[in-house]
Amino acid sequence: MPAGASRIRTFFSGTARHPDQRRCPMIPERRSNNTCCNRKPVPHVIDGLGRSTVTSPFVRRRRLAAELRTLREERGMTADRLACLIHQSRMKISKLENAHVRPDLADVMKILDVLGVTGEKWHEIVRIARDAAERGWWDAYGDAMGDRQRLYADIESGAKTIREYQPGAMPGILQTPDYIWALIEHAKAEGPITYIPERLVEARLQRQRTVLRPGGPEYEVILDEVGLRRFSVPPDVMYAQLHHVIKIAETHARVTVRVFPVITGMATSLMPRSQLILFAFPDASDPPLAVTETVSTDIFHTDPKEVSRHLRRYEYVLGTALSEVSSLTYLSELADQIVNDVELDT
Repeated sequence: MPAGASRIRTFFSGTARHPDQRRCPMIPERRSNNTCCNRKPVPHVIDGLGRSTVTSPFVRRRRLAAELRTLREERGMTADRLACLIHQSRMKISKLENAHVRPDLADVMKILDVLGVTGEKWHEIVRIARDAAERGWWDAYGDAMGDRQRLYADIESGAKTIREYQPGAMPGILQTPDYIWALIEHAKAEGPITYIPERLVEARLQRQRTVLRPGGPEYEVILDEVGLRRFSVPPDVMYAQLHHVIKIAETHARVTVRVFPVITGMATSLMPRSQLILFAFPDASDPPLAVTETVSTDIFHTDPKEVSRHLRRYEYVLGTALSEVSSLTYLSELADQIVNDVELDT
């Protein structure tokens, strides 16, 4: 695994029915017995310029880990010696320095005292630790919403920009309820699931509200034409999904949807091999993240060289994608084609 990358085990996650979902007039409406309760969005603090001041605890844990490790190494102290001096286990120091645990503010202060950190640096580290120890709305769901979705909710809550390349399924931020229920059925067919579908659905709706809220992040997504045409949900669900994406793009100024068309010829750059998400944050000291996905694992890259490599691949796809207007026209035409194909089959 490349330096600066971490591997996190993940599980499938999903969403719920949306009142703005558009139903295909040519295909009978599908009805689901699945229901979920409504939750009020968690309030977000907005500054005078309309920007969110929320920070991601996960991102701050990673920053805290890097800061503590650097401070210790600069003083030539081993992790074993530090653990002894603050009367904690070597394992706890390791978890703190690898962002694998929510920090205890008292322990962080002890570490700073042992390392002789004072003044503004002391206050800076304590502020980071306090942010890293915060809990978000996603923590109330526990494992019911799935580890993967809980982690994405955390990162999205404090993002300034989210840029995503999606070669297969629709991104979670844009998925309609019926689309998610269809994916849940696929997941059930593969074996026992480890989450509660209704809670996953409820949490996905909250994720969507968080990203699309006033003052939320800039969200740019590139949909691969191959994935759009090889859909794995019923035609009526895909029809509604495509129109839902169009509506979101047309009614949310910070959302940009592009389509990467199938082209013939030599590519001038390597392309992403799987789903790729690039996160940037309001505080320039919080390093950007590049996240790549496998079937059951997400890999988080923070090393500048790795992030730049993935950014180059993303920008090549972006430069080859259809314009915003042409992309939405394509999605509308594809929806009509799905209707026509269903009519021919019947």
